[in-house]
Amino acid sequence: MGLGPGLMEVLTTYYPIFLRGMVGTLKYAFIAVALGSILGALISLVTLSKNKVLNTIGTIYVNVLRGTPLLVQMYIAYFFIPIAIPVLNSVSKEVYVLIALILNSSAYVSEIIRGGINSVDKGQTEAARSLGMTASHTMTKIVLPQAIKNILPALGNEYIAMIKETSLAGTFMLYELMYTRTLLANKFLVWQPLFIIAGIYLVLTLVLTKAVSIMEKRLSVSD
Repeated sequence: MGLGPGLMEVLTTYYPIFLRGMVGTLKYAFIAVALGSILGALISLVTLSKNKVLNTIGTIYVNVLRGTPLLVQMYIAYFFIPIAIPVLNSVSKEVYVLIALILNSSAYVSEIIRGGINSVDKGQTEAARSLGMTASHTMTKIVLPQAIKNILPALGNEYIAMIKETSLAGTFMLYELMYTRTLLANKFLVWQPLFIIAGIYLVLTLVLTKAVSIMEKRLSVSD
């Protein structure tokens, strides 16, 4: 039994499948990080709250989602949500997997935002409050503009990490890069898709890592 067709032959023959998978990967990662950032911002405010109950709830939320495997979270969302909320049975299964990705990302993003806010010298907050600025005004005008320089590059890295995490979504037949392997298995292609997929992931992460590095340098120059 031979090795079969070469990598370039498989890539040139089935590139539409790989291209669609790559677009799916980028799309799912973007949705997860974008919506996860909104939810993560709210969670970060909860964890930063001086209210012990809210702080505890936020801390538990972050620890649970960061402390359990994403694949397990996907399975729970995929099988538990339709049972717990029957009205959502008509919703596409894709939504359940996306919910798991969004919740998982929100836990990491909340820590990124919390770390960015905490990185700003507390003396500036105290000075602003002593001048009569409200807490919300101090946050939006003093703290966040400085914190954003630390938050943005970290969010870029979260997007890169999520691109790799979405490979688990292929388990639930979402059309992303790893799912292309399942499709091409019907063509009796076993090892070739894996190397091509790995190459695409590598190119994506290297390009995006370089972009994040450039953004980070530009933000540091503006200090």
